[in-house]
Amino acid sequence: MSEKKALVVIDMQNDYLWDKRKPKFSYHTASLVSAVNSAAADYKAKGYDVIYVAQMFPNIITNKWFIGFSVKGTEGAELYSGLDVVSDLYFEKQLPDSYSSRAFREHMAKQGYSEVVLCGLDECGCVGATAKGAAKTGVKVFMLESCIGCRFPEDKVRKMRQSLSSLGVKYI
Repeated sequence: MSEKKALVVIDMQNDYLWDKRKPKFSYHTASLVSAVNSAAADYKAKGYDVIYVAQMFPNIITNKWFIGFSVKGTEGAELYSGLDVVSDLYFEKQLPDSYSSRAFREHMAKQGYSEVVLCGLDECGCVGATAKGAAKTGVKVFMLESCIGCRFPEDKVRKMRQSLSSLGVKYI
């Protein structure tokens, strides 16, 4: 039996990528989405499961006012319309680390993945947090560098990469 592997696509949602996004989400949408779509097709062809994870805050008035993005039930919280969704594997999370979602964590354990490749948003946010969460489970963790957006300064990126490298996470 071959080892199970997964490409995990994190937070590729309208609120971070569409024209109506908040100015702080300064990602280069066209190139990032193109790279992630190519990776999803390539990894699926190699036999990887492709899993989508979305940040989802409860739809309560304080989240609408104070957070203002990724609020459950809003168009902004949906997966970005330009994203090629190549599988039905979809999970929602309320915290940065995808492993904080019970459904995601249980799926990963049940499937027994030996390797995860991460992409999406943001290297110093949810992708980095998920890499740390994955490393704690003992699987091989790879960051697909060309398919990860980041809106943070270089010094923060350097610290995140050092932290992840110390956990055995590899950049490819």
